[in-house]
Amino acid sequence: MNDIKADAFVDITDVVCPTTFAKAKVAMARLSEGQILEIRMKAGEPLQNVPRSFKEEGAQVIKVIENEDGTYTAFIKKAG
Repeated sequence: MNDIKADAFVDITDVVCPTTFAKAKVAMARLSEGQILEIRMKAGEPLQNVPRSFKEEGAQVIKVIENEDGTYTAFIKKAG
């Protein structure tokens, strides 16, 4: 069970790289420092690249979980 409360949600399961990170980054830009973005994505490139790209930009990857439908959910905290 997930106990993290996200401030915003974006579903990028319908887009392909590199658009996946771009769409997630736009959603993150709407948040304030310290807020959490919940990102639903597919396995493969999105799962490998989106959390890594946010981490490289200074954000905190709090948790990545596998969903029952084969997708994944990442919780990313916006850095200041």
